Amino acid sequence: MIRVGLIGFGLGGRVFHAPLISSVEGLELAAVLERTSGKAQERYPGIVTHRSLDELLADPSLGLIVVTTPNATHFELARLALEARKSVIVDKPMAITSAQVAELMELARRQNLLLAPFHNRRWDGDFQTVQKLLHEKSLGRFVSFESRMDRWRPVLPKDRLWKDDPAGGGLLLDLGTHLADQALVLFGKPEGVSADLRRERDGAGANDSFTVRLRYPGLLVTLGANSLSLPAGPRFHLRGTNGNYWKHGVDPQEAALSKVTRINDPAWGYEPAADWGVLHVGIEGGSVTRPVEPIPGDYRMYYAGIRDALLGKGPAPVAALDAWRVARLLEWASESSVQRREIVCDWSGEPEDPLHSHS
Repeated sequence: MIRVGLIGFGLGGRVFHAPLISSVEGLELAAVLERTSGKAQERYPGIVTHRSLDELLADPSLGLIVVTTPNATHFELARLALEARKSVIVDKPMAITSAQVAELMELARRQNLLLAPFHNRRWDGDFQTVQKLLHEKSLGRFVSFESRMDRWRPVLPKDRLWKDDPAGGGLLLDLGTHLADQALVLFGKPEGVSADLRRERDGAGANDSFTVRLRYPGLLVTLGANSLSLPAGPRFHLRGTNGNYWKHGVDPQEAALSKVTRINDPAWGYEPAADWGVLHVGIEGGSVTRPVEPIPGDYRMYYAGIRDALLGKGPAPVAALDAWRVARLLEWASESSVQRREIVCDWSGEPEDPLHSHS
């Protein structure tokens, strides 16, 4: 049994990490760092609540630490956990800069510890369905891929005001981390990046709208998100020489996780038929339209992969190097927005990837 300690019990800890850890055999949610409240103990009787980081990291029984705090604190907390000889998962983004990610990677390599970013949206059902469509080549040769996460959130809820602190990177480092990671999984490293980052809501704060364009040979990938879309546009729009695929709505797991402390539903991750994506294939004289039954998403697969990596049964489900690549890509996006030009990607400075598995 791998005992897990959670740093933070806000939205990320309460909705994502605690229910997922509690739902994976071989992992035990054992301790949490909550400086003042006792919300974790209310939801998970028996969990140990620590009031200081030193106290949590001093527990020799904890084999894995999960950092789920405001973005600007991720680097320092992950560094301290690695120095305490703990394997570490860091919620996205792993750090604010690619240089910080590289520093964590080097520390994990020296300590022979697992370090992994929480890029859980690789296990979104809609994304896995898009992967399948790409593999099947049902749309012919792809020419355009659009991936967006637009919302109607003109005012941030009080428990998320930290997301409006420019030090945390704004919406670009929040949702942009997921969208960039998914694009890199599907298409690999782009040749060029151009972007527009904006502040659209009233008042001062971080960027809350972005469009990032990734240039590949024969393919344009557009990633975007904003907080002033009502209703939201499509989550995915794929265009190919044989047709198009449209997908509205978001993966249902986040909404479902907010209501449970562990997953018991055998139909977990299934989307209602009304939310299925639609494939339009061109034929002579018209087109054929059909709904595409999605692959059910399952974020538990991420933590099952972490468990197996810690037991030496395989690589981490997401490599630390992937967090560095995302961070570098989003740095180029920020640079492009300021300079109003495309940035040609130079991937030659990639750091050495630390061990994926715990030995």
